[in-house]
Amino acid sequence: MKLKEIPFNDQSAERIYKDYLYRIKKEVRGLNQQNQDEILMELNSHIYENLQAHPTGNEVENLLNILEKLGRPEEILKPLVADKKLAEATRTFNPIHVFKALLLNLTNGISYIIFFILYLFLFGFVFLIGAKLWNPSQVGFFYKPGEVFILGLSKGLVNPADELLGNWFIPAMVVTAVALYLIITLLLKLKRTINK
Repeated sequence: MKLKEIPFNDQSAERIYKDYLYRIKKEVRGLNQQNQDEILMELNSHIYENLQAHPTGNEVENLLNILEKLGRPEEILKPLVADKKLAEATRTFNPIHVFKALLLNLTNGISYIIFFILYLFLFGFVFLIGAKLWNPSQVGFFYKPGEVFILGLSKGLVNPADELLGNWFIPAMVVTAVALYLIITLLLKLKRTINK
């Protein structure tokens, strides 16, 4: 649905209104188009209804009073955009959306910081896959009972024969990373629904 802009008789009121809409659009641009339109139409509807409630008087004065009560888009939309981005991320499981949503929500509690750290931990598995391709004899899952337990780079500290996974190291890391990604994202989705 397309936004129908409110018509104004006063050019100054129209400029103030369009500037406010521009600021809203700027704040919501990281969301998908449906969420952007929904927020924009909701705030536009609020402005329109308040203008209809006070039809007499100076348009500029009425509009400025309404916008002042609404608040600055940069402040009022921050939690809403963060929540909508998180909903989008947990619905699509898109890693880019998840990362952006967590960045937006970092100031909304310690739990989001923990989730952010967990996702960063997953990049360790990707790093290990690349390291195994680069230096196959030094990277792997090294285990010798009572002596050594290394998942990663051994730096020549252990015998390459102690590497347990061999050629299965990369598939094991891929499966582990994907499984952990799904589990962490489902936990994030659960946390979001609990907070609602």
